[in-house]
Amino acid sequence: MSTKTPPRSRRTNWLGEQCPRRSALPDFWRLPLAELQARLGCSPEGLGEAEAGARRRSFGPNQLRPHAERAWVLQFLAHFRNPLVLVLLAASAITGMLGDMKSFIVISVIVLMSVTLDFFQEFRASRAVEKLRHSVALRAKVVRGGLAREIPVAELVPGDVVLLAAGDLAPADGRVLDARDLFVNQALLTGESYPVEKHAQDALPDADMASATNALFLGTSIISGAGRLLIVRTGSATALGQIADTLVQRPQATAFERGTQAFGALILRLTVILVLAVLLINAAFHRPLFESFLFAVALAVGLTPELLPMVLSVTLSQGAMRLARRRVIVKRLSAVQELGGIDVLCTDKTGTLTEGHIRLERHVDALGRDSERVLELAYLNSQFETGIRSPLDEAILAHTHIDVSPWRKIDEVPFDFERRRVSVLLERAGTRSLMVKGSLEDVLRLCTRYEDAEAQPPRRRRARTHPCPVRDAEPRRLPRARHRLAPSLAAAGPCRGHRRERTGVQRLRRLSRSPKASAAPALAALAAGGVAVKIVSGDNELVARYICDKLGVAITGVLNGSDIQAMNDPALHAQVERVNLFCRVTPTQKTRILNALRARGHVVGFLGDGINDAPALHAANVGISVDSAVDAAKEAADLVLLEHDLNVLQEGVREGRRTFGNVTKYIMMGTSSNFGNMFSMAGGTLFLPFLPMLPIQILLNNFLYDLSEIAIPLDRVDEDTLARPRVWDMHFIRNFMLTLGPVSSVFDFLTFFVMLKVFQANEALFHTGWFIESIATQVLVIFIIRTRGSPLASRPNVWLVTLSLAVVGVAALLPWLPFAGELSFVALPPAFYAVLAGIVAAYLVAMLWAKQMFYRHWERHSGRPR
Repeated sequence: MSTKTPPRSRRTNWLGEQCPRRSALPDFWRLPLAELQARLGCSPEGLGEAEAGARRRSFGPNQLRPHAERAWVLQFLAHFRNPLVLVLLAASAITGMLGDMKSFIVISVIVLMSVTLDFFQEFRASRAVEKLRHSVALRAKVVRGGLAREIPVAELVPGDVVLLAAGDLAPADGRVLDARDLFVNQALLTGESYPVEKHAQDALPDADMASATNALFLGTSIISGAGRLLIVRTGSATALGQIADTLVQRPQATAFERGTQAFGALILRLTVILVLAVLLINAAFHRPLFESFLFAVALAVGLTPELLPMVLSVTLSQGAMRLARRRVIVKRLSAVQELGGIDVLCTDKTGTLTEGHIRLERHVDALGRDSERVLELAYLNSQFETGIRSPLDEAILAHTHIDVSPWRKIDEVPFDFERRRVSVLLERAGTRSLMVKGSLEDVLRLCTRYEDAEAQPPRRRRARTHPCPVRDAEPRRLPRARHRLAPSLAAAGPCRGHRRERTGVQRLRRLSRSPKASAAPALAALAAGGVAVKIVSGDNELVARYICDKLGVAITGVLNGSDIQAMNDPALHAQVERVNLFCRVTPTQKTRILNALRARGHVVGFLGDGINDAPALHAANVGISVDSAVDAAKEAADLVLLEHDLNVLQEGVREGRRTFGNVTKYIMMGTSSNFGNMFSMAGGTLFLPFLPMLPIQILLNNFLYDLSEIAIPLDRVDEDTLARPRVWDMHFIRNFMLTLGPVSSVFDFLTFFVMLKVFQANEALFHTGWFIESIATQVLVIFIIRTRGSPLASRPNVWLVTLSLAVVGVAALLPWLPFAGELSFVALPPAFYAVLAGIVAAYLVAMLWAKQMFYRHWERHSGRPR
């Protein structure tokens, strides 16, 4: 076996190694196969492991946008790109050059600790999520060293030989070495929506990419058949890679992402206003300009929710890890939160509402009589078709065994959602027969004759059946048989001597799929949790109603694909709200249904596993697939279920709501107590003869506050938060800030009064006393805000309690530590701590009362519970 390395260019990669000339084989389908193999330095038996490894190092990973993971040092340094952090470091450097080394060291250390805390949490979260993504990465069956085995698609190199089957995605551009009824969908590259058959042909010198029937390209999917593919181009060198930039669209921002952006914009506006006000006030009072500038920058740091990205990353990654323990793999991290917001779940019945296997109950003729002939026709069609073998085929093949050796397959037309049938052309003893299997309505519509053994002379009944024109059938007999055999498919054949399928003979068979035992309770749980389940199925209405009846699902409305086809978008938008059963829908119609639901303000999840479900998975807010799905569906999905069970999905919905609840806790903290304290600092400059707090003290205050909040992603969430869908509401956040923020400021000003009038505090004593009060109120109020109800009835996470109390304890002890003087802290009189305890207790009671009043007012005027 030849494993000669392909020709190299003089270009080198970042390792200093020579890289291959990626454009050397632009039209490889035009070359004779022998010449192509010689240029690639390979053979039809594939590469050896050593040569494959060498090529992988040269060509790089088989990815459209290969990217090496940045070193952790670079990731750490990236956290210093925050403009406020850069301004602080620059200001601290200036203070050091002016001789104030204490401020330089303290500010630098506090900034370094804050950045390190942020980096460590995000780095750990990102590594955990990346491992989850790798667990469901696409794999390909490759021939290496003469043996077939599965490897990640990213490890394929030019010269590899890959085995393909129905449902696979073409992992790279390559030449077809062997094909057996190989039909592919290459609409992504050519725009052609109908399947194209590929062949193991030699050179096609006059063909372009669209007509290259001897080549497969990255991005195409195998509809039916099987084959072997010689990999020629990988990664960005593929045809798809060369146009990838034009195909990639920026994902539409989710409601949650838009909400956090709006929150950040609100805080930014408030920060700018307060900082400018502070600078103007200090200038008016002729205070030192540089110290005032440093105070303003520190105030901006305190106001900025710089911990929000870390809280988001850690909270979402914690949710992803918990979902992984529940057998749900997260591919897109923000989908964790969106899963908690879905209020409509669209799903097919197959595999989720019903068992994955089907049982063949009866095989009957067109008039409802038991018939072995029907079973024979169905068996031949299922045995010889090369598409994705469905549970229907498995049920037919498992029901009996028929000797197929006399039959020879001539050709096949695979199933698609326009024809809705599989046609297999067979030959026996020189006579050709077309066996057609498809939905009952579609096959019946195409048939012009049916077989009736009773319509022929008695002496011939056992020898053969007799074809009768469908128009001569007794009125209502065929429709009556169709309704009696609701969960049915149809088979037609043999069409001897005819060129069109509609001259076939129509047959019926009945199959049974049992509802899952877990489906009905799961549907009830989803409905109780505010998630409406809508069945979007390719089956006919009778089959879908049969399943709904078995599951106890009340049907509120039905739309068939033909109805949807006749509707414009406004009409469909008006119908999707009441309808919960969509039958006979095509992939394009599935997407229209999802878009219509989203247009009405719903957050929509879609559960699909079929080869044509990818567009709908992209159209949904949350695309959900299963581990056994075809590659195209898994690649398009945001979440992958490792179990075909709606209970797993229900647990995922609750996990998404838990994630949303914990993120909003941090935001509500930032918009109430923390913002109130920062507002008090700005307001204090109006009447205090000195700065309310020194810049280094503001930064330390902010660092300790952030430290107490890092356990929020681990916190428990109340059951009422998990009971219904949660979506971002900026009006709620703003009103919450305007209601509870002033309460915090009132108690800050009360502390100002106590320090100045009761304790006759000088500048250092004032700074120390208010620093401790500020930390205590900011941190402890989390136990009020974290729950809608009484804080005594909702038990927080032990780590949140531990960190919060530890931070308050450290702040209270700071004036007594040896380095207190370096931070400009002084010892406080013992009476201060007694007064502090009273102020904090009164503050927490006031915040509890304000919170309860706010929720009552909000529900009464908005009509929306929180």
